[in-house]
Amino acid sequence: MSRPDTNTGNSDLKQSLSLEQPRKKSRYLKHLLIWPLALLAVIFLFFQWSGGKKDAPIQYRTVETERGDLTVIVTATGNLEPTNQVDVGTEVSGTIESVEVDYNDVVKAGQVLTRLDTTMLEAQVNQSRAAVESARANLLQAQASVLEAENELARFARVRELSGGKIPSQQDFDAADAVLKRARANETMIKANIAQAEAKLQIDMTNLEKATILSPINGVVLTRSVEPGQTVAASLQAPVLFTLAEDLTQMELHVDVDEADVGQVREGQEATFSVDAYPDRTFPAHITQVRFGSRTTEGVVTYPTVLDVDNDDLSLRPGMTATADIIVKQVRDALLVPNAALRYAPPPRGEEDLGTAGGSLLSKLFPRPSRSRKQRSSEIRSGQEQQVWTLRNNEPVAVSITPGATSGIMTEIVSGEVTAGMPLIIESVSRKK
Repeated sequence: MSRPDTNTGNSDLKQSLSLEQPRKKSRYLKHLLIWPLALLAVIFLFFQWSGGKKDAPIQYRTVETERGDLTVIVTATGNLEPTNQVDVGTEVSGTIESVEVDYNDVVKAGQVLTRLDTTMLEAQVNQSRAAVESARANLLQAQASVLEAENELARFARVRELSGGKIPSQQDFDAADAVLKRARANETMIKANIAQAEAKLQIDMTNLEKATILSPINGVVLTRSVEPGQTVAASLQAPVLFTLAEDLTQMELHVDVDEADVGQVREGQEATFSVDAYPDRTFPAHITQVRFGSRTTEGVVTYPTVLDVDNDDLSLRPGMTATADIIVKQVRDALLVPNAALRYAPPPRGEEDLGTAGGSLLSKLFPRPSRSRKQRSSEIRSGQEQQVWTLRNNEPVAVSITPGATSGIMTEIVSGEVTAGMPLIIESVSRKK
């Protein structure tokens, strides 16, 4: 019996394995190429199908010009403040003995707000008063010494005259004269000490009076920062004990007007404003001051503007945030057009619709931006000639006009071949059948 050849079997197995690996690789490459080609074919067929539709003529949206009143408004935000707000403090240190008023209390000028403990202050007044009395007593002694020295010097002068200048000696006479001068100098010094003691007494008496804090104005207590028993120290800076508002029926609105709008804002202009507390209510105001000093916040330059506010019903409160609409210009019976008509410009020919059948597959996949976009977003400049577009025989025709004041929505037409009721294009739309 013959045995199978093992070498021959192994060679056949190796050959079959080596043939199997290229087959698997070729099938993998076929799958890798077929799917992208199929996807491209689907995209090509889709654009061929969509591009096969016929394009309809361009449709235009228009609005008619009209006559009406135009109000130009500048908007600014700020906070309400009292016309006169006073911080009441103390110039003397001590312990609060009593507080006579509370929040929202109506106070009169001269009314007691709080009192400090005056034990130390009264002792200082008594000490200063005693120092004044002591200085005055010293003055009496000094005046007596002066009188005594004057008499002594006069006696020496008479004796010298009677003795023919022999007695007293010149030395004794000079000594008597020096005593008189020292007595007079001492008198002058004591008078100065009296003035100093009286000034010290006046200061201590003033401090004693200031221990009773009085209201400087007629107003309302907005804040109270002290309680009985609290110690206040006024060594470096006077601590604020109360904040008073003089009259809340008249208030001020301080707003920040942007530098681009401040050229239109003037004193005396009327305004309205609203606050979050009353969302359905508007309040009247008028400008009393436009300040020249600027304020820069995060790179934005604004100018503080003050508006006078009537608050008879006391519904408004200090610190409220308000948004004010300042009426900077009003035009009656003006020819008005919407700002969209001033910004419109028709697209160049061939760019009406980049997705139509006339474009290539590449242009459909990667459309280019329209070159007329810059014109459509241009700013409206008052007094400079611009163009608007109207329809004649369903074709856009340019009309030159000169715009005037604008409210941000509507613009006044100062001159140009535009009449009331003329349709102006604000948008072009291309539709497919």
